Amino acid sequence: MTKYIWLTLAGMLTALFQASAQELYVNSEPASNMAAKSLGIRLENQGYFKPDYRNRTTLEAMLGINKYIMVHGTAYMSDFYQDKQRFEGVSAYAKYRFYSADSVQRHFRMAAFAKASSIRNVQYNQEISLEGDNTGLQGGLVATQLVHKLAVSGSLSYLRAFENRGGYEPVNRNSIAYTLSAGYLLFPKKYTNYEQTNINLYAELLGKSNPGKAQYYVDIAPAIQFIFNSVLRVDLSYRTPLTNRMLRNTQNMYLVRVEYNLFNIFN
Repeated sequence: MTKYIWLTLAGMLTALFQASAQELYVNSEPASNMAAKSLGIRLENQGYFKPDYRNRTTLEAMLGINKYIMVHGTAYMSDFYQDKQRFEGVSAYAKYRFYSADSVQRHFRMAAFAKASSIRNVQYNQEISLEGDNTGLQGGLVATQLVHKLAVSGSLSYLRAFENRGGYEPVNRNSIAYTLSAGYLLFPKKYTNYEQTNINLYAELLGKSNPGKAQYYVDIAPAIQFIFNSVLRVDLSYRTPLTNRMLRNTQNMYLVRVEYNLFNIFN
C-alpha cells in the first residue's frame, strides 16, 4: 500500500514537470505529452444557443504510452443534425513528440500528430471537423515554447474528408487547419506541493481554410482552467469568430470539460 502511494505521488509530480500546467490548452493540443503510464478520462459538453439550443457530449480516454507517444479514443453524441441526442461515431488520435530542448523553467518541443474519425451524420457544413461531424483523416505538426509561466503553441494540419457512414457525401474534401495558443499560469505563484490548485488563463486562435474556395474562418477562444490536486481538471471556454466565411457548427460555442487523471497505471 505504501509503495502504491509513493508511486502515485511520484506520478503526480512527474505530470507537473512533463506537461506544465499552462500548456494544457483547452481547444488545442500542445507538443508536450501527458505523463508516461498515465490514463486521463474527459467528459465534455459543447453547444450553441442560436438559432436554437444544440449541444454535443464527448467522452474521451487518453493514454500516455511513454514520454514520446500518447493516444486518445473519443466517442460523440449530439443533436446537431436531428431533434434528439444520438450516438454519432468515434475518433482516434495519436501524437509523437520528436524534438525537445529543455532547460530550467523553459523548453521547446515539436510533435507530429494524426487523427482518424468514423461518423454517421448528414453532411451539409462547409467545415471539415473530425469531432463528430465528418469521417476523415488529419495529420499535422505542432510546436510549443514554454518560458517560465507563459506557454505559446502553434499547429498546422491537413484534413481529408470521406463519405460518412450512411452514404452521406461531404460538402468539401480538403481543408487546412491552424491554431495559435497562449497559456499563462496565474496561480500558484510558486510550487510547494502537488495539492496546490492551478489556475490557468488561455487565449487561442482557431482557424480553417478550404483550398480553392473562399471559405475560411478565424475564431478567438478565451478560457480559464482549474487543476485540483494535480489530477482533476475543469475547463471553461467560449469561442467566437474574428472573421467567418464558412457554414459550420463550431461558430459561437461554449465548452465545459471535466478531466480526471490516473498515474502509474501499468509498469
